[in-house]
Amino acid sequence: MSSILVLGVGLQGRAVAHDLALQPQIETIVAADLDPVRAAASLSPQARERVKMAWVDADDDGVLAALLAEHRPDAVICMLPPAMGPAAGRAALQAGAHYVSTSYTGPLRALEPLARERGLAVLPEMGMDPGIDLVLAQHAVAQLDVVHGLEVFGGGLPEAAHADATPLRYKITWTFAGVLAAYVRPARLLRGGEEVDLPGTEIFHPDQVRSEHIPGIGALEVYPNGDAVGFIETFGLGPELREMGRYSLRWPGHCALWYPLVQLGLLGDDPVDLGDGVTRTPRELLAMQLEPSLQFADDERDVIVLRVRAWGLRDGEPRATVADVVDHRDLETGLFAMNRTVGYTASIGAQLILDGTISARGLLSPARDVPPAPFFDALRERDIRVEHRQEDPR
Repeated sequence: MSSILVLGVGLQGRAVAHDLALQPQIETIVAADLDPVRAAASLSPQARERVKMAWVDADDDGVLAALLAEHRPDAVICMLPPAMGPAAGRAALQAGAHYVSTSYTGPLRALEPLARERGLAVLPEMGMDPGIDLVLAQHAVAQLDVVHGLEVFGGGLPEAAHADATPLRYKITWTFAGVLAAYVRPARLLRGGEEVDLPGTEIFHPDQVRSEHIPGIGALEVYPNGDAVGFIETFGLGPELREMGRYSLRWPGHCALWYPLVQLGLLGDDPVDLGDGVTRTPRELLAMQLEPSLQFADDERDVIVLRVRAWGLRDGEPRATVADVVDHRDLETGLFAMNRTVGYTASIGAQLILDGTISARGLLSPARDVPPAPFFDALRERDIRVEHRQEDPR
């Protein structure tokens, strides 16, 4: 029997709490938030029965240390904003707890020596994207002797029936400030064996947008998303690699709408003086204006789509493999597909560490240290299914 502390009970954190509450082998579950009353009200009935709520100010190292000392968890699952991750991770390790988060690895690299010294695991990027996609890619690459190309696609969308409810064909299941920041994030890809660097202002350019057909969903727009080249070493890919890309998925028309808005500076982050000592960036003002009209109704569902495509050689013959994950909101629990695929994945990661399935210690990666078979089994138990198939080689 083990105990887990969840830090942060927002949209995704409530899914972590729900999943943990359904696991009989987890003896104690504590969920801590700056506003535990609000957080408790957001929990599913199953979670409310088993989860103990606590208050925490994660910006206060003393408060965080006291919380960890009081509850002595075996693992901490951090669903706090990424900027809080390094301090939360260090506090968890100092308290003797494994640490799992959905945030990117970079800021947590400094925790590697402490994790190894304490014999503990730090597992970041354990969400939907990054997270599930990295395990899918690990599995796909393993099917090939030589990899010529690897593409990873991911997106969270309103279902088609609700997409036209807003001109953006988009609704919020993630922090909208984070979404808008990603809309001006530079991208790095490999095309024809050459590295391509795209400024964040150009990811929606018509020349960068293409279409991808998803069974049961239809045609979606594809645009570059972040640094793909940085994962070449992670997957151990060789000089034969010619194509490498990470892409986001949206309903058709999304990119054509956003490209001129980005060019006009509406997603800029230079402060604007609004008078009386108040400043806001254009991106902050846009988020404040749009958020109220981009909320889901209680009977509306979102859908997440993940796709990984890898191609190359197997036994000297051309081969291409594709893996898809499509998930929808669970109206019974109210959990969005985004909540499920992010929160459940983080929960699974902590459980696989605690039961010994993940035995490595130090700074880990889903692309290297999460065994695909038991992970896919755990997703299937939660009705999140991975569909594998072969394609005609490129």
